[in-house]
Amino acid sequence: MIGTAFYIAALIAVLSTVMVITRYNIMHALLYLVVSLLAVAVVLYLYGAPFMATLEVIVYAGAIMVLLIFFVMMLNLGKESAAQEKLWLKPRIWIFPSLLCIILLGELVFLVLQNRQPVSGVQVVNPKEVGIALFGPYILAVELTGMLLMAGIVGAYHLGRQKEKTLHRFLENNQS
Repeated sequence: MIGTAFYIAALIAVLSTVMVITRYNIMHALLYLVVSLLAVAVVLYLYGAPFMATLEVIVYAGAIMVLLIFFVMMLNLGKESAAQEKLWLKPRIWIFPSLLCIILLGELVFLVLQNRQPVSGVQVVNPKEVGIALFGPYILAVELTGMLLMAGIVGAYHLGRQKEKTLHRFLENNQS
């Protein structure tokens, strides 16, 4: 039964990844990418790594949401773009990704209710040990990643903001 669950999750991951590659609309591609990452999280859970599956959802699926925010910020072109976004996100577009997520949710609930033991020979790593490793020998990588994300946020803000036409105060006084 576990093998069947693995193949279903793997099929959903591959199918949604193909949908990411073949979509012309960036919003649709990102939606399928989130489904693909959720399917990979289910596969990780099947391998006996529930903490890694949780990190997959939090880090990667959460990062995709940040990518959506960057997308909206950089393409904020006014009322025309808001109308276009409403056309992109019609309810029929959500049907197939929602169906895939419902299948994954049912599969995950089934696996959790089975209450099986993890695969033998797997070393359990506590979240505390992960935190000590991240802020110990890997602190430079963590800090560089944080700076890279902050640079991305600042860059998206500067690209997405509306530029107002302002005159220097010296020019304002001379025009009257």
